[in-house]
Amino acid sequence: MERNPHAERLAEIIGAANVLTSPEDKAPFLTEWRDLYQGVTPMVLRPGSTEDVSAVMKYASQNDLKIVPQGGNTGLVGGQIPLETGDEIVLSLGRMNKVRAVDPDGFTITVESGVILETLQNEAEKVDRLFPLALGSQGSCQIGGNISSNAGGTAVLAYGNTRDLVLGLEVVMPNGDVWNGLRTLRKDNTGYDLKQLFIGAEGTLGIITAASLKLFPKPKKLEAAFVGLADPQAALKLFSTAKAQAGPVLTGFEIMPRVGVEFCLSHLDGARDPLEAPHEWYVLMELSSGSEAFPVRDLLESILGEAFEGGLVEDAAFAQSMQQVQDFWHIRHGMSEVQKAEGGSIKHDVSVPVASIPAFLEEAIAAVTDFVPNCRPVPFGHLGDGNIHFNVSQPVGADKEAYLEKWDAMNEIVHGIVANFNGSISAEHGIGRLKRDLLKGVKSELELDLMQRIKDAFDPKGLVNPGRVL
Repeated sequence: MERNPHAERLAEIIGAANVLTSPEDKAPFLTEWRDLYQGVTPMVLRPGSTEDVSAVMKYASQNDLKIVPQGGNTGLVGGQIPLETGDEIVLSLGRMNKVRAVDPDGFTITVESGVILETLQNEAEKVDRLFPLALGSQGSCQIGGNISSNAGGTAVLAYGNTRDLVLGLEVVMPNGDVWNGLRTLRKDNTGYDLKQLFIGAEGTLGIITAASLKLFPKPKKLEAAFVGLADPQAALKLFSTAKAQAGPVLTGFEIMPRVGVEFCLSHLDGARDPLEAPHEWYVLMELSSGSEAFPVRDLLESILGEAFEGGLVEDAAFAQSMQQVQDFWHIRHGMSEVQKAEGGSIKHDVSVPVASIPAFLEEAIAAVTDFVPNCRPVPFGHLGDGNIHFNVSQPVGADKEAYLEKWDAMNEIVHGIVANFNGSISAEHGIGRLKRDLLKGVKSELELDLMQRIKDAFDPKGLVNPGRVL
């Protein structure tokens, strides 16, 4: 194998065991979950500390080496995968997995970027607190990647996006300088809020190495119901009723089509149909309270009882235990995973105003079905915050590769409809490589210019995640 002087020097900096150069060692870092990108890299670096990252970036800056930061490699827009050119080095942050501080009285936790989201949730639970970010990939995604992509998830309705959960950051700049912004202040108006520039920047401005995050009271009472309805309009009316009556106690409101539930019943281990008969659409509702005295179950039954009387709801199953609550969420969280078993799936992560969701779904479903007869739209997601994962599975028996060649054309159709509703073509997954070239169609020249000027100011050599977002 050809000698790589950069690998030898970097091995001196972070240890030879943390510089991966063999094809078998690099392989897990080069393919993303959807199999859309297969990257090539001369090496994968696995730093173990902020000091390691700083030293690596100083060396990279001095030698004009391009660096692709990577967390749990669960991103869905290809931003964490190196280009096929083979001149980008992967910087994997998985070894940086320490919990630095937990302050239950101040409702904060400070962790390194490689901490797995589920581990973070468990650390909060140990001190009777809640870290509310919840994703289908929470068993493998890392908090640094969640912050870099401003992850959404199923708790946005009550707690906001990841951006709303971050109090402070530690960031290694492209030249190796370390910005220590690990503050836990709830109020700090001392100039520009620099952390917000790194949240959602997808690793293009610097490398997040640690974060101070908000914790919340752990719910003492939690109830959920799996609800069958006729159409999204009924789901919207149910949401309006539930939000009006429950307010902040309404912590989850997810919409799913029958075809998505059927995919789960066929391919998801442990999935069972919560209702006796099939329905065209479903809603998973969750209510929770930090008070043992709050009548959460009574409120949920009251909301659904009113909805039954108004003809909005056809059937509902109430969770009788926390295991049943988890079973309901198992179906919802498994909906992305099971689509792979049904062949090619063309994805859209979009948002429209909440009140426009029924009209958007009606128009978009009709449009893609007209474009590809017998395709199977699987729109699901966060009705309460307007974010729909408008995925479209191939017709049964169709050629997968031929179907996926229609990706760009179908994106254009769906994104055009989104634009008509004043929506967004990327609600929570980010831009990465997949949607980079679409930005010029949805951002003004001034917006793009300002973004480029920020990138140039932070990373003048263009070495950190180049070609992503911009």
